[in-house]
Amino acid sequence: NHLEECLQDILHYEDLDGIIEDLMESRREIGEGVKRQAKELSELRKQAAERLVEAVSDELRFLDMPNVRLAFDIKQDKIGINGMDIVEMLISVNKGEEPKPINKVASGGELSRIMLAIKNVLAETDSIPTMIFDEIDTGISGRAAQKVGIKLSEAAQKRQTLCVTHLAQIAAMADTHILIEKTSDDKRTYSNVKPLDFEGRKHELARIIDGDGQSETALASAEEMLKRRQEAGR
Repeated sequence: NHLEECLQDILHYEDLDGIIEDLMESRREIGEGVKRQAKELSELRKQAAERLVEAVSDELRFLDMPNVRLAFDIKQDKIGINGMDIVEMLISVNKGEEPKPINKVASGGELSRIMLAIKNVLAETDSIPTMIFDEIDTGISGRAAQKVGIKLSEAAQKRQTLCVTHLAQIAAMADTHILIEKTSDDKRTYSNVKPLDFEGRKHELARIIDGDGQSETALASAEEMLKRRQEAGR
């Protein structure tokens, strides 16, 4: 048995050149196949980018960004596990300006709306069960804030959506309103979390509107917001 194993080893080593040649040929064929797949993936990315630009732009126009221009800069690099592309999102938010990297031109409020628009577009394919938006109301107010609230409400139809906000227009669109307050004593600070009912929500929205929450005008406005939300959800 030992002799037979040694003879097999000798045959193997004597044929190493042929084995190496076969492996090199196999490697070349696999490499060509990977290149073809990488090129196909690049073409699919370009097609998907066009569809994504159109869909996200529609969302942003609704969110009071009518002059926005989106583009994807797709450059080729060394082939890796994700193909051979380096992809960067470019954006122009003002007429006459060329699209530039999103992190260099978008303000905080614009970034929040862009993120919301992208998440809404990808809702059907994104497997993330919970979205958290912190200070999405930065740099927006009025009609834009109301539209952000509508889009957040739409996002919540497909997954759990948590939003920290200081705008009444957005808070009024929620299904559940939780008040978070900080209190402190001589030793430490505490965070209190309190679910609000209709009356509690009304007074909190009124407080957000006028800072006090006691005026009849603010309370009436808050109640109207909540009733409008209830009617829209029926």
